[in-house]
Amino acid sequence: MQPLAIRAYTATTALGRGLDAQVHALRGRRSGLRRNDFGDAPLDTWIGRVEGLEDAVLPDALAPWECRNNRLAWLALQQDGLPDAIEHMKRRHGDTRIAIVLGTSTSSIGATEEAYARLDDAGGFPADLARPQVHTPHSLGGFMQHALQLRGPCVTVATACSSSAKVFAQASRLIDAGFADAALVGGVDTLCGSVLFGFNSLELVAADPCRPFDAARCGLSLGEAGGYALLERADGDEPGLRLCGYGESSDAHHMSAPHPEGLGARLAMRDALLRAGIDATDVGYLNLHGTATPANDAIEARAVASLFPDTLHASSTKGWTGHTLGAAGIVESVFALLALEHGELPGILNSDTPDPDNGPQIRFDNATRDIRHAMNNSFGFGGNNCSLVFGRA
Repeated sequence: MQPLAIRAYTATTALGRGLDAQVHALRGRRSGLRRNDFGDAPLDTWIGRVEGLEDAVLPDALAPWECRNNRLAWLALQQDGLPDAIEHMKRRHGDTRIAIVLGTSTSSIGATEEAYARLDDAGGFPADLARPQVHTPHSLGGFMQHALQLRGPCVTVATACSSSAKVFAQASRLIDAGFADAALVGGVDTLCGSVLFGFNSLELVAADPCRPFDAARCGLSLGEAGGYALLERADGDEPGLRLCGYGESSDAHHMSAPHPEGLGARLAMRDALLRAGIDATDVGYLNLHGTATPANDAIEARAVASLFPDTLHASSTKGWTGHTLGAAGIVESVFALLALEHGELPGILNSDTPDPDNGPQIRFDNATRDIRHAMNNSFGFGGNNCSLVFGRA
């Protein structure tokens, strides 16, 4: 594929707002997880909660879109000069030539939960939540299109935990097909009862902070986050960060369990390398999906070991942020981009006893190394898999 330039990028997570907060926490091995304090009857677990979101109300002009998820979408958008970069892109290409492609798993379902909990005497939604635009899967995309006054293609991708990784592939195809000259990609997901108790009903939630790839791992820690990247056709050999390749697969093995041999994971990683035109030996850092569930980590470790040399530095960063579901793809792509930009490769938090089945690629300690290519894996329920390759021109 033709590489796409990454003109700006950002993330807001439980580690804080913007890139500096992410860098400092990753470098200092400071987790954003805290004991669950979300909801009236909090589940006994740890979460990655964005501080101050309850006070971050939308501007009056955007009040019809008010909900927790759109609050985080707006808050994350204000970081790292992204509004100015988008305005520059609008002047360069026009507002009809910039696509919006965003990923989420639950969108603003938290507002819908509240509406059902507060039904009026006639069984209808209360007046303050009788706003159809926030009760749809496309709430995030519709909100961002309205807020940014962009009139190009607008897509919300909802493929579980691969959602905001697949947005990069979708944007690449839109630009290649001539439907857009640039794209704002990203993802936002926020904590809600459906997420916390839904995953708990699957017996996937750990009572303590998650321990990816540890021999004693027992489940995930859930989180919330938002992030974006602004993509544009690259101009020749100009310096900067690039989206170099993507790989997607749908193994459709099971509603929630991965293929036992990691077939879909291997296909996604292989195709991303092929599109990028590089070998596995060229990858310096791989951000693993690494949810800390027993089956997922073991299968991903085997898939990675089957493709990559022992020299690869691979890790899961979910001990820092929690599993941010539909936002995991963009958050962990941001971490891969930070590794490219700063040469600081994160390890794994909370884990101290490697699973004997881990390959030598999986590293618990941080490292410092100059790298040319980094990858991100994001694998979702139903076998929706996506791998991305980023590089420096």
